[in-house]
Amino acid sequence: VDSLKVGLLICEDAWFDTPALESKAAGAQILVDINASPYHFGKRAERYARMIQLARLTGLPLVYEHMAGGQDEFIYDGASFAVDAQGQIQASADSFVEELMHCTVWDNGKVEGTLTPEHFPLRDDEADLWDALVCGLKDYVEKNNFAHVLLGLSGGIDSALVLALAVDALGKDRVRAIMMPSPYTADISTQDAAEMAARMGVRYDSISILPEFESFQNSLKPLFEGKGADTTEENLQARIRGVILMAISNKHGGLLLTTGNKSEVAVGYATLYGDMCGGFAPIKDVVKTKVFALARWRNAHNPYGTCENPIPERIITRPPSAELRPDQKDQDSLPPYDILDAIIAMYVEENLGLEEIVALGYERQTVELVLRLIRINEYKRRQGA
Repeated sequence: VDSLKVGLLICEDAWFDTPALESKAAGAQILVDINASPYHFGKRAERYARMIQLARLTGLPLVYEHMAGGQDEFIYDGASFAVDAQGQIQASADSFVEELMHCTVWDNGKVEGTLTPEHFPLRDDEADLWDALVCGLKDYVEKNNFAHVLLGLSGGIDSALVLALAVDALGKDRVRAIMMPSPYTADISTQDAAEMAARMGVRYDSISILPEFESFQNSLKPLFEGKGADTTEENLQARIRGVILMAISNKHGGLLLTTGNKSEVAVGYATLYGDMCGGFAPIKDVVKTKVFALARWRNAHNPYGTCENPIPERIITRPPSAELRPDQKDQDSLPPYDILDAIIAMYVEENLGLEEIVALGYERQTVELVLRLIRINEYKRRQGA
């Protein structure tokens, strides 16, 4: 560039010493690393640390150029930056948006530019994750030319979080919420769902599934003779809701958002062709404990100016329930979410086995249950959104 010799690195080149050292030996006066590296939780801190290390190792300034935006299930966080030869970050771009970052690099290794204040020190984890989820949802909807989205709003925390994300991503006029109470839906669920929809200003409809549920039960009664109620009747309710939501999606052309979280999808605590219906699942890679953290964070912050304190407190504090049978609670079928999420992380993300997880202090019976549920529910995950 002009008289400055550039050593060009591509993505993972920068995570190894040799390409940068060879570029310097060939006469490079600056390193430029071009990237399309998918976002994951906490990645930016890892990236800063490595690029600072590489600049100091080579004694060369380094510009890290990074893609921004969502592409299907991938999210790219942008936040390009420039490091001087001493390993000090001197310029940075915003995260999760496309923009030009201007900086000047001198042949003596000096870098001049503008730092994005929110990045130094690093933003809190929930702020970064919220922007990532909003970016991924917005770009998926926009790039696939959907005019609006809809979701089933149950009065529970998962659908509440997805509603808040959708409004932040698209605005209230492009989001529709549908409440579908059954005989087991608590009054506080219908109250909280209506309250949240009103706070966020979205279109809200309530459609009872009782007539359909009773009709199915009557039709199936001869075939179910001698058998008591079980998960069949629970799944029937979820599938009725799925049919209603997909019918509205088909008729009006909106994208149906699936509201399941990573913890429940991992262990199959969801109904195929029921609450797994939909074209995009915004929180499918967010575990339940993080869902709670994000809900509290969003109530304390209004990053897109759409609504203050959008999620009614009772939605966050009451015990989670699918409300598909009397007095049902998630913990009737699953370990406490802090334990479940920890085991999922160790098994799925860290590749630890049964004995290794047990050795860390977790009850063998609980670990065996979780690992079994993960294995036997792969067929559900393959068909999910």
